[in-house]
Order: sequence, then C-alpha cells, then structure tokens
Amino acid sequence: MKIVIVIISILVLIAIAQIYISRSTQQTEQHTYKVIKKFDKFEIRKYDPALFSSVKLNKKGYKESSTEGFGILAGYIFGDNEANEKIAMTSPVVMEVGDTSKMMFMVPKNYNLKNLPNPRNPKIVFEKQEEKIIAAIRFDGWADDEKIEKYKSVLMNELVKEKLNYINKFSFLGYNPPFEVMNRRNEIVVELINYHQ
Repeated sequence: MKIVIVIISILVLIAIAQIYISRSTQQTEQHTYKVIKKFDKFEIRKYDPALFSSVKLNKKGYKESSTEGFGILAGYIFGDNEANEKIAMTSPVVMEVGDTSKMMFMVPKNYNLKNLPNPRNPKIVFEKQEEKIIAAIRFDGWADDEKIEKYKSVLMNELVKEKLNYINKFSFLGYNPPFEVMNRRNEIVVELINYHQ
C-alpha cells in the first residue's frame, strides 16, 4: 500500500511539474505571425521581421545537428558572450534541414545589432529576416529525422495540390524544451513565392 501511495505521489508531482513547464513555455517570447489561410493539413502565415542568432553545421539531418547547434546557441544566451550577459530564451528553435543544417534562435525584441553582446564563439552570426509568407504543417510528440521527412513530404504534396510555389528550403520549428513531455508542438515550414491572398 505504501508503494502505491509513493507512486501516486510521484506521478502527481510529475504532472504538476509538467503543468508548470507548459505555462512557462507559453510565456516565452515567440516569433509573431498572423494566420492568413487554413487548409485541412497546413496553414499559411505572415511572419513579422525578426533578428536571429544562427550557427551553420556541416552535418545532415536533425539528429546529428540538433544537439551541437543547440549547445552553441544556448551557450551564447546563457552568458558565453563578451558581456557575460544572459539573454532570454525565445521560441521556436528554428533548424534548416537539408544537406547541411543551420540552427537559429530568435533574438528578443529588446535587443538589436547595436546592443547585442558579441559572441565568444566565432561560429555564431546574426541575421535579419524580413517579413515573409510561409506554409506550416504541425505534428505532436518527439521530433526525429523520420517524422521530419514524413511531414515535409506531406507539406510538399499539399502545396503542389494547391498550386503554391515555394523556396526549396524547409525548416523544422521546435517549441518545447527537451524536458517538457506533454503538449509538444513541432512544425515543418517553407517560404512561399509570389503568394496572393
């Protein structure tokens, strides 16, 4: 009986921790966008301009690149910069997937190129992205290379079906920290060309 009580207590604590983590994730600053049109399997969004810290990785695929890319960029925002300054985490983490990879963190809106601390790691660069129109497809659970390829293919097929042109450079968006188990949100996105509403 005592073991049952202990197990129930642990499960309750885990559930409470996950609720807290989920609320924290929801309060994280996100790259803002407006939904323009919804389809059965994907939606079209207009993203606001934003500044990103980024790192190019000479590896292929999500599994090989994600840990290295995240470690480099997380190190920078956790204080591995010339000012030893901590910078707030933002969401989602962006990862271009292809023959090589690139990971990006959006820079919080209270920073610009003049007041951002310089990174100690020379691999980190900053890039400004202008307003853009993207198509996005969402999936739940834990991301891996197989799921990313699956939903990339689904999105490509849907875009062909709807006669929508796109730049052949897909990205994975991850919205949750690794320790968040419930309500995980993942997306595959691609920029559209000459989209007219």
